[in-house]
Amino acid sequence: MPTKPVTLLRHFRPPSRLAGRLAVQSLLFAVGNGTFMTGSAVFFTQIVGLTGAQVGLGLTIGGVAAFLAAVPAGKLVDRFGPKRMWALSALGDAIGFAMWPFIEGLHSYIAMAVIFDVVGSLGGAAHRAYTIDALPPAERVKSRAYMYSALNVGFTLGSMLGGIALAFESNTVLRMLPWFVTCAFLVNSFSIRRLPKAAHDERTPEQRAVKIPGPGPLRNRGWLLTTFFTGVLWTNQVLLNVVIPLWLVEKTDAPRVLLAFLFGTNTVMCIFLPMAAARGVRDVPTGLRAIRVSSVFFVVSCLITLATHDSVGWITIALVWLGHVTVTGAELYLSAATWSFEAELMDPRRRGEYQGAAELSSTLGKVWAPAVYTFLAMTWGQVGWLVIAAIGVVATIGLHPATRMGTRFLDRFGPPREDTPAGIATTS
Repeated sequence: MPTKPVTLLRHFRPPSRLAGRLAVQSLLFAVGNGTFMTGSAVFFTQIVGLTGAQVGLGLTIGGVAAFLAAVPAGKLVDRFGPKRMWALSALGDAIGFAMWPFIEGLHSYIAMAVIFDVVGSLGGAAHRAYTIDALPPAERVKSRAYMYSALNVGFTLGSMLGGIALAFESNTVLRMLPWFVTCAFLVNSFSIRRLPKAAHDERTPEQRAVKIPGPGPLRNRGWLLTTFFTGVLWTNQVLLNVVIPLWLVEKTDAPRVLLAFLFGTNTVMCIFLPMAAARGVRDVPTGLRAIRVSSVFFVVSCLITLATHDSVGWITIALVWLGHVTVTGAELYLSAATWSFEAELMDPRRRGEYQGAAELSSTLGKVWAPAVYTFLAMTWGQVGWLVIAAIGVVATIGLHPATRMGTRFLDRFGPPREDTPAGIATTS
């Protein structure tokens, strides 16, 4: 009788003590961000006094700033160490959230949006570099999957807390929301500082001053193409959050309340299934296998969704739900593949810089998708969905030669195993 509970408990056990600590950090980060994101639209319009268009303008300018700062931020991570830069970015976020209640008008909002996105760019590069640097190669993908589950739990809890704050319909409560998030990020920064040092954090000032030989990631066409094509495949999130909901409302007879169940299904799947999707993914070949599975889910989702244009009643409801389930499957397997590429295709001496370059190329791979996918689905209808599916297939095909190019580049310019600093895994 106790077999099932024990098996279930084992499923939720972290792969290692460090993975468990990193999962707690992911939870803290997501609770803070999820809480503020839920109430941000009301906060910016009711407290700061902005219009919806002004909020969108600030987000766009902040995104451009983060795009431009990606590579310099990655170089800072390599120079000063991922743990130090990660903790510093979390502290910067805490200070930024504490400032939100005092912001008034468009110009100060844009300035804060730029600061937030640049600090976030630094934190993202540092976080990803640290996890690859600190985790043993054999458990990197499994641990990242466990952290991804914790991240989704955190966003769910944060959304609930933000919803509770909104339920009071009080500007006083809304003004307190950023300070709650500030506390979460202060704890987050403290928890990061208590993590063990990664290999890059152990270097002396003299070692940091030594210029790394060889070309950087912007000359690694294989890496840039790999991250570009994975960016294209990450447009599955545009289908998930934008196109399928719009299609449901405007092109099907499904009730709008179904949207809540769709997003609930996605959340549950992203909490309980990341480790299952990541099972067996450990290197580039198994990552490419996961990419092919993800692509099948992506195409099936497009085919199912296009069929709902002519279906009626409960059949429409079932098909829309199934389309959302399959696009979530695409997300889960793509996540696992992306983690394996990050671990295997980056020069271990330049992980921060490689993360910055990845931010550039992956952004180019997906920034166009909201406008293009919405036009294809809503204007071209069923033919548009076939074009969207074809885009995913082309990206999947392109990833195979791209990863081979990236591997050859590291074989030529990367560090030999015996020259790799202690504690930093090579790509072999």
